[in-house]
Amino acid sequence: MMTWFWLAVGLAILTAGAEVLVRGAVGLATAMKVSPLVIGLTVVAFGTSAPELFVSLRSAFTGQPEIALGNVVGSNTFNVLVILGLSALIVPLRVDQQLVRLDVPLMIAVSIAVYLMSLDGGIGRIDGTVLAAGLVIYTTWLIRKSRQEHNPAVLAEYAEEFSPAPSQGLGLVLQLVLVAAGLGMLILGSGLFVDAAVALARGWGLSELVIGLTLVAAGTSLPEVATSLVAAFKGERDIAVGNVVGSNLFNLMGVLGLTGLLAPGGIPVEGEAIHQDIPVMVLVALACLPVFLIGHAIERWEGFVLLAFYVLYTAALICEAQGLDGGLAVITTAAWILGPLAVAGYVWSLARARRRPA
Repeated sequence: MMTWFWLAVGLAILTAGAEVLVRGAVGLATAMKVSPLVIGLTVVAFGTSAPELFVSLRSAFTGQPEIALGNVVGSNTFNVLVILGLSALIVPLRVDQQLVRLDVPLMIAVSIAVYLMSLDGGIGRIDGTVLAAGLVIYTTWLIRKSRQEHNPAVLAEYAEEFSPAPSQGLGLVLQLVLVAAGLGMLILGSGLFVDAAVALARGWGLSELVIGLTLVAAGTSLPEVATSLVAAFKGERDIAVGNVVGSNLFNLMGVLGLTGLLAPGGIPVEGEAIHQDIPVMVLVALACLPVFLIGHAIERWEGFVLLAFYVLYTAALICEAQGLDGGLAVITTAAWILGPLAVAGYVWSLARARRRPA
């Protein structure tokens, strides 16, 4: 029971630390006259991934690199299947912002690149350097490209969400204090959360990779859950999708890149992750293809399918780890039935959307 208590405490501190960090960073960016669009695409999207960064670094430096890998791979899978799935259930996700449509194929490409990097058994310092450098290039390109966004509806959406209220009047010093406090909370929370997660993994007889792919990944994705679901309830579809795609890119290039670069010996990648979990992450990234296909949206039924696949994937991980062959066979059969049905439904809805008058 105490392990669950410390897990909950660590997760609460992590989530609160991410919120405080984002608030301070948004305030600093606003004081520097950064546009709401850039704030939403960079500061907020990257800030909500701060728990993944601190948990992965903590895990790698304390001898649990499998949690670091599982955290990134599992978070990216969770973000698409669960967060986009839930958001689509709230409101069909039709994206108007051209920049988000460009980010989706980039996310797919980086996911494939990470898979190729892992084939030699690890994400080392060279791989980490390439990924981290890619994040710098991507962020620079993102800021420049965002200045070319002229869709009034998109600009208004970001301005409403990320422009400061006139009554706030928070000084620069206070914003710096918020950033420092957020970082401190992330450091403290990540320590508590990782230690408790390791204890649970050992108590349940699960590998640290499985715990990282499931419990840790879902926990560190809570800031993204909050940001995207609130945006979906407000009808801010570009923000709901952009937050997920931006966070996934930061997880791959920032979290995995910095962890591989700084961790002693890099991040080892075992065969199970190479042959199963990272390919699943790549396939899940491909599921975002409808987002940048003009005239198509992620409909509510597709959101349900995304959620169903996450339930099946998580159940399969647990059954495999516990040696429950019967349960794994049932889950595999269900996936083989659901997969073709989902593809057929997607092709039908895409064809219908293309026939619809503009």
